[in-house]
Amino acid sequence: MSKTPEARSSLLTPLVSLRGIVLDTETTGLDARAARVVQVGAVTVVGERIERTLAFDRLVDPGVPIPPASTAIHGIGDADVVGAASFGELWPELTAFIGDGVIVGHTIDFDLGVLEREAQLAGVNWSGLGALDIRRLAQIANPSLANYSLDGLCRWLEVTIEGRHTALGDAMATAEVYVRLLPMLRQRGIRTLAELHLALHALADRTAKQEGALAAVGPTLAGRDEVPAPAARVDSYPYIHRVADVMSSPPLTAPDSMTLREGMRLLVKRGASSVFVMDEAGVAGIVTERDVLRAIDADGPAALERPLGELRKLPLQVVRSDAFIYRAIGRMDRLGIRHLGVVDATGALVGAVTTRNLLRHRSTTAMMIGDETVLAKSEAELGNAWAKVPAMAARLVEEGVEPRTIAAVISSEICILTRRAAQIAEERMREAGRGGPPVAYAVLVLGSAGRGESLLAADQDNAIVYASGDAGGPEDHWFEELGRHMTDILDAIGVPFCKGGVMARNAQWRRSVGAWKEVVDGWVTRQRPDDLLNVDIFFDMRPVHGDSRLAHEVWAYAYERASKVPSFWRALSHVLGNWRSVLGMFGSIRTDQNGRVDLKMGGLLPIVTAARILSLKTGVMALATPDRLRAAVEKGIASGDQIEEIIAAHSTILGATLGQQLVDGQAGKPLGPRIEVKRLSRPARDDLKDALTSIPGAVDLAREGML
Repeated sequence: MSKTPEARSSLLTPLVSLRGIVLDTETTGLDARAARVVQVGAVTVVGERIERTLAFDRLVDPGVPIPPASTAIHGIGDADVVGAASFGELWPELTAFIGDGVIVGHTIDFDLGVLEREAQLAGVNWSGLGALDIRRLAQIANPSLANYSLDGLCRWLEVTIEGRHTALGDAMATAEVYVRLLPMLRQRGIRTLAELHLALHALADRTAKQEGALAAVGPTLAGRDEVPAPAARVDSYPYIHRVADVMSSPPLTAPDSMTLREGMRLLVKRGASSVFVMDEAGVAGIVTERDVLRAIDADGPAALERPLGELRKLPLQVVRSDAFIYRAIGRMDRLGIRHLGVVDATGALVGAVTTRNLLRHRSTTAMMIGDETVLAKSEAELGNAWAKVPAMAARLVEEGVEPRTIAAVISSEICILTRRAAQIAEERMREAGRGGPPVAYAVLVLGSAGRGESLLAADQDNAIVYASGDAGGPEDHWFEELGRHMTDILDAIGVPFCKGGVMARNAQWRRSVGAWKEVVDGWVTRQRPDDLLNVDIFFDMRPVHGDSRLAHEVWAYAYERASKVPSFWRALSHVLGNWRSVLGMFGSIRTDQNGRVDLKMGGLLPIVTAARILSLKTGVMALATPDRLRAAVEKGIASGDQIEEIIAAHSTILGATLGQQLVDGQAGKPLGPRIEVKRLSRPARDDLKDALTSIPGAVDLAREGML
């Protein structure tokens, strides 16, 4: 049996990010126990892209006569392999080509069995290779297909086989089939190796029942009790603190007409290592101590009279003040710089961060996520970045980081993924001749990620607001296409489509500023049940790409309108009237037939909804649930002790849900809000019960005065 693919790749790697080596062999016979290899062909596939120029095609001298019956099939005779390398001589070249890739093939167990025997005969090291069999993938993608042979699959998927029964020809055809199967697997909810593992087990169970015997399932987790952990221990400091916590503020600025001599005096006076140089249009560049030294070294004393505008570096590299510190570290490391500008949500320069600011961070090499998302150019690269998030979350749990902080880090990654997906979508539209954005716009992330409270079971909640244009008009059509590209990219990497359709690809979540305001007016005045389902997450918006001022204009308008209409708050509280505690009469947690309880409906939803209503009551524009709840204390609506109890309950429920998602993710099970109560330790179970007892108080606070 071949080594499982997840032994070479993370279980949580999206299939679209997988580096596959599609391999085929031609042999002296069909019995893997006796056959010898006469040809090896392989091609690299990254996600859904076949790297046709990266092909491996070698004849092999089997050391025995090739039977005429075999030659009749593949066309390779004894004369063809004269002078070819033996398998032992070929092996280093083949293993170097495979590298850390996962082998993909049709009925691949035969090929791997032959290769393993050849390695033993040659006396070379055989450690096993991860493998995916497209025959089984096709059975999952289309269980009713009559013929799963390579020829049958090619006919079904309209793949032309060039060079049938040559190793490279069959490998190329197999690669074409493989990349066509991946979107079909996504449609069945299979995006990662872990999810594929679960589907393969289910296929094996069905096959065993049909055949009355245990079937071989290929790539599974059989015999593996745990997933290898990252080698380096993560330092939690940069994942807990934000840039605003360490930046120097206000920023040191100077006009571009200031001379270098005057600039040096300013740096000495302020004890700074850099200055932001502004031109008349307000565009900032930067001049650092090193720039000063380079200028003097090049020009001598004459450099002192040069204006700073001639020395400043453009464009200024920046990071947002609310970004976690690991983002700043990753950006500095990628760019090889020591200074970053810090901007607020509107893009205004508010500070500076340098390596000196980050001295408290002790182990930059132990970071699990750097600036990979920003650099990603494809779904495969974005998927690799997203696949690191669960492992990072697990390490932060081990470090004892507060669950809400971990949720904020996960949410930050979702926002950055969405931003990069939008940027890639823009680039592809330009390449397709669609040009750039017709008007200014902003991409919004809504819901839990917008609040900074998302966990790993994230689907898409996004929208677009654009400056002007009519529904169905040319501007709207451009943004419709952008939204379609963006959401397709996110779905491919493992952030699936929203089941409720809350995505910018859909017209109701893609409007001009004026149209969004009209929609808000309708929500507030009509208060229809269908509208209210959408209102909840709309108030949780966070701009992640484009002109954030458009988003803030709509958000501020929505808050201003909604905060003045008590009947609207009452309508929003309807969901709280339907809430029922998951605690039994004697304080036990009620579970379903699988021993699980839904902590979203039973815990998170009432707290989050109550906090949102309280923020509208108080008129305090806040996103995070704790900030919304604490506003009620500031306005005298609730006591501090009660609110802190609810906030602690929110954190406990988040932590219990995250822990279950980490376990389920490694097992390939669908991620969601339902947790297995028996999995919790006794203290953790008691903490969860205590948290759930706080929810009625949150519900009562939100509904007070509304009945």
